[in-house]
Amino acid sequence: MDLRNIAIIAHVDHGKTTLVDNLLKQSGAFRDNQAVAERAMDSNDLERERGITIFAKPTSVEWKGTRINIVDTPGHADFGGEVERILSMVDGVVLLVDAAEGPMPQTKFVTSKALALGLRPIVVLNKVDKPDAEPDRALDEVFDLFAALEADEDQLDFPHMYASGRAGWADHTLDGSRKDLHALFDLIVNHVPRPRQIARQNEDFRMLATTLGADPFVGRLLTGRVESGRLKVGQTVQTLSRLGEKIEQFRVTRIQAFRGLSQQDIEEALAGDIVSLAGMTKSTVADTICALAVDDPLHAQPIDPPTITVTFGINDSPLAGRDGKKVQSRVIRERLMKEAESNVAIKISDTPGGEAFEVAGRGELQMGVLIENMRREGFELSISRPQVLFREIDGLKHEPVEEVTIDVDDEYTGAVIEKITGPRKGELKEMKPAGAGKTRIIALVPSRGLIGYHGEFLTDTRGTGVLNRVFHAWEPFKGPIEGRRAGVLISMENGVSVAYALWNLEERGRMFIGAQEPIYTGMIIGEHSRDNDLEVNPLKGKKLTNVRASGTDEAVRLTTPITMTLEQAIAYIDDDELVEVTPNAIRLRKRYLDPHERKRQTRAG
Repeated sequence: MDLRNIAIIAHVDHGKTTLVDNLLKQSGAFRDNQAVAERAMDSNDLERERGITIFAKPTSVEWKGTRINIVDTPGHADFGGEVERILSMVDGVVLLVDAAEGPMPQTKFVTSKALALGLRPIVVLNKVDKPDAEPDRALDEVFDLFAALEADEDQLDFPHMYASGRAGWADHTLDGSRKDLHALFDLIVNHVPRPRQIARQNEDFRMLATTLGADPFVGRLLTGRVESGRLKVGQTVQTLSRLGEKIEQFRVTRIQAFRGLSQQDIEEALAGDIVSLAGMTKSTVADTICALAVDDPLHAQPIDPPTITVTFGINDSPLAGRDGKKVQSRVIRERLMKEAESNVAIKISDTPGGEAFEVAGRGELQMGVLIENMRREGFELSISRPQVLFREIDGLKHEPVEEVTIDVDDEYTGAVIEKITGPRKGELKEMKPAGAGKTRIIALVPSRGLIGYHGEFLTDTRGTGVLNRVFHAWEPFKGPIEGRRAGVLISMENGVSVAYALWNLEERGRMFIGAQEPIYTGMIIGEHSRDNDLEVNPLKGKKLTNVRASGTDEAVRLTTPITMTLEQAIAYIDDDELVEVTPNAIRLRKRYLDPHERKRQTRAG
């Protein structure tokens, strides 16, 4: 069967997974009466809850005698490690662009990777049926983006289509029939080249492992594209590291190919196809699986380095061990090492004491997803404030700077610009009207200045603003950036919070907890209205007497406490604070729970 390998790339929420849904349906991958969930490719619980793609996943469809392997990729730059590896498996990309929003930061990020590999794109202007869609403007912006990314002439001469992924149609013209996606299928078959590997089927077998999975019955599964040769079930092969070192020999126990949403066992893998292999025990991502006669490994695409680091430690609070079952540092270390094995964008290192681990990655969202997965697995952790990684270039200290694109109502423009260009040391690059009473602001801001800013940004814009960010470059150190201005309210007692005490403390600041919640000494229970930390007693009850008087029997009505998500909590804390994460709770606390030790550290600091 003829073969095509493509990846679908786009910014977050521009419609990749929804389009893949309809490609699968219209190609006949499902039975007529088969029940299929919306966004079927987002199989992970977190992906469904957040509405974003986190893990790259291949699928395949058949169209007029041609098998099209399609890879659905993440749109967020924090998961860029997935995108960079996947693009090395395909021969073309379908770039999806929202006809209203145009190219966004993550569009630029994934497109730059695709163009650098020499892939020829097909541009699909999606959501053209939205009332605020401007497909012609979006198309011009895509061309300008390609030119800015130094695309060659073949890449600049890209075909484009107008589509609505949700409605399931794509046409070459705006006033087309709007019936189905047949025109897009035909364009993929005609525009994307056949895998050049097909011509190497008589050479020795070689395959670069790009993703690692696991099956409870089969064991480790490594997925990649066969670069040359053929492989049959039962054949003995070897694995080479990036440096050419021999890792292991193993017998291939199973070969699986992607067919629709499932994987099917096949007897033989041919050059050019995307398959999963089982039978190995040590091999991992970026290794070369090859015939015994092969000595040199395949080139693995380099991955952009991490930009932030977070410390994962054991939960040593008085409430430790009540929710989770996995609390030992040894178990936490094993889980982090397992994550680093399959996710090449994450780096793990031990701290001097051995009780905590430095986890370096791309961004707060990537860290938040890892921590959320671990708490659902029963882990208890203490998490530090994210720290930016610095580099020394030509003897000077450099820091990561991100390109921030903000869409905000015109009335909040001043407040946003003041915040990012003032205390956060950002540099305004562009400001233009975005239509419908909105302004688009593009600025270059140090990553340090963006830690903890998103919550403040939503407050400043009354929840109407949209902020997107992507790594821009390493630039000279911008100088000190002040952190959170407000202090916190710290519990000085152990016990269960009392409504009467919280009611009296409300004039001191905003509460993070409600009544009848377990608390301990050193736990942060609220934000102080001033810039200093304040120790308070949330257990102080009402003094009871047998004398009644007016004013003493007021009803206690508590203001609803602020409930933080995991990412908000991690971004909120200061350097001397931690986030306590358990399967059922997210709490903030001081790093040193003992009041005397805390004061001594404050004086020392």
